[in-house]
Amino acid sequence: MPSQDELFEAVDALLEEEPQLPPPEERARLREAAGVTQARLAAVLKTSTQTVKNWENGRSEPKSPRLEAYQRLLKGWAAKYSAHAAHTTLAPAAALQPAPVPGTFTSAPEPTDTVRAPAAPTAPEHPTRPAGRPATSRRAAAKKAAAPTVDPRFPHGPLAVLDGDCSAYAVGGVVLDCPATTVPELVEWTLRESGLGAPKLNRYGNDSDPLIVLTAAAAVKLGLPERLEGHEQRRSLRLPDDHPVVKQVAKAKWQLTQRGFGPWARIYRKAQGRDRQCVQLAVLSWDALDERSWPGVAQMEPADIARVLGVYATRVITPRGSTAVSGLELMTALRPPTKAVRDQETGNWVSGYNAGSLGTEPMDPAPPEATPEHPVVVNSGWSGGFLNEEAYQWVRSVDTLSDEECTLPYAVGLDLNTAFLAAAARLVVGLSAPDHFVGPTFNPKIPGSWLADLSHIELDPRLPSPFTPDGSRPTGPAWYQTHTLAYAQELGYDVHPIEAYLRRETGAYLDPWHDRLKNAYVDTLADLGVIKDLDDAAFLAAMEQHKQNDPALAAVLAAIKATVKGGVGKLRERPQGKHYKEGETWPALARPTWRPDIRAAVISKARVNMHRKLGNMAKMTGLFPLAVLSDCVVYPSPSESPLDFLPYAASGKPQPGAFRLGPTPGLAKLEGVQSMLWAVDLMEKGLNPARHIKGGDAVLDEGE
Repeated sequence: MPSQDELFEAVDALLEEEPQLPPPEERARLREAAGVTQARLAAVLKTSTQTVKNWENGRSEPKSPRLEAYQRLLKGWAAKYSAHAAHTTLAPAAALQPAPVPGTFTSAPEPTDTVRAPAAPTAPEHPTRPAGRPATSRRAAAKKAAAPTVDPRFPHGPLAVLDGDCSAYAVGGVVLDCPATTVPELVEWTLRESGLGAPKLNRYGNDSDPLIVLTAAAAVKLGLPERLEGHEQRRSLRLPDDHPVVKQVAKAKWQLTQRGFGPWARIYRKAQGRDRQCVQLAVLSWDALDERSWPGVAQMEPADIARVLGVYATRVITPRGSTAVSGLELMTALRPPTKAVRDQETGNWVSGYNAGSLGTEPMDPAPPEATPEHPVVVNSGWSGGFLNEEAYQWVRSVDTLSDEECTLPYAVGLDLNTAFLAAAARLVVGLSAPDHFVGPTFNPKIPGSWLADLSHIELDPRLPSPFTPDGSRPTGPAWYQTHTLAYAQELGYDVHPIEAYLRRETGAYLDPWHDRLKNAYVDTLADLGVIKDLDDAAFLAAMEQHKQNDPALAAVLAAIKATVKGGVGKLRERPQGKHYKEGETWPALARPTWRPDIRAAVISKARVNMHRKLGNMAKMTGLFPLAVLSDCVVYPSPSESPLDFLPYAASGKPQPGAFRLGPTPGLAKLEGVQSMLWAVDLMEKGLNPARHIKGGDAVLDEGE
């Protein structure tokens, strides 16, 4: 038997292995009992006030040499300020947490057991992480608040950002301990212990797979390279198949999707019954968060990244790739292709078609709806032309400018909020394969592609033609989407199609997609101070400063807009890579959501909506645009404010039918202001003022 001295020596050695600190809430109690502020303590320990806050709310732990100094200080305070006078129990966590501010998300409710303060603080025990311990939050229990609607299966929200110190930052300020040192261990931990995930968006769909975002330090710790290089195109970035991490994944009986291990890697096993076994990884240092879609997010602290992605995941969808990929995935999540139906003969439940969806099988487009390299076109020898339903890129001829217009001092740009999203509202599209018709009677209620000659239609040259993307007058027969021909009828012209490819089964497939993204856009703008009931002057003032109010939520707003354009663009994803040959298939064609006809319908309706407003503006105000680029239009103006040229009724209310200011999709906001001389100079050079009205080099982005 060991002697008492030997045991005491062993215990003392164990105690000396790691300095012991009291729980976070006790650290704060001792400091407050001593009458010391966090700022003063930070100055003494030569660190930041935020770091001290993190120590006291459990989000981080001090490192040597501050660890030993902090321990010495806390032991001294503990000897002076006993906890006997403190309450023996704390109030339930939810009662102590202030109401969440708009745009933030809090953690799941803690268990109802009260949190007991230590009876003897003189020798507090420092918590350690036993092997295999379930994931727990290091955030002080008294600081936690109940989120309004939290699925009990996913108490820590949809995602976490993993840093190199084993801290996994979830939504609501929760920080989880993640002991994983390899990618397979990380996947196992995420599925079994993290409490991460999100409920399905449709009763027939699937729960969202948990997302783990890796910082550069976390990637290196897991054996991944800090950067991926050696490829010409970002979308081609992936680890080689013989990389050790890829081998680890395979050895652990996990699989990678065809995308391989790239910036967005999906790791899965075959589902066990109804339970999916899939984890999505995003590697920040491999440019998983594109700067254009997620401005400034990759450079944020892990907790802030978790907040940005958490708001997006809650309002839109848990990111599954680029915003374009997420936009497309959102369509499927809201309109799942199948549902359980009862087999009438056997009585068993089987998978059946979910009405209103695009189904599970890809569908060949009609030849004029395809792209020139598509197998349908190449194999059939099609030479009958293609749909050219694209966004506006139009500059007015300087010869049509009047002297009065040229003497106006300013050029003012208006931008329509998420114009493609507004066009998707109540948009009827085809759900079945196209059928060919010769000499059909035009029906504006049937979605499809129509060959017609609109070259006889002569419109005001101060406006772009509504029938072509560059605004030029058609020169002969061409293919048009239903909305374009319907608008020709609306303008009073006869339409006599030569032939058509039409779809018999139709539906408003994009309705739930539109509704969810519209709510996300409006709610996020409201959190930034741009609410619906502002008058026009207040709206312009709020928009001028909304990005400064909260850069994190401004990044969410940018991602929502990119999701709209990218999702529409993905409906006609072109082949990638220099080795592609015409007539070959490419991966996107295997998707039921490869639907160029739906993309054409959205863009056609958006362009028609723009032209209708342009025409109404001319009728109401006599003003004609200088240029249009996608959803941005530039007008000559007597002042720097659009309030001085937009049409208002005698009551002061905006006139319906023209451009109106406001925060909802389809309404307008100020894009930028330049001098009229600047705009005319660009027009004379054949350049588009709408592209540069912000003062930078704005680029047309349709998400492709």
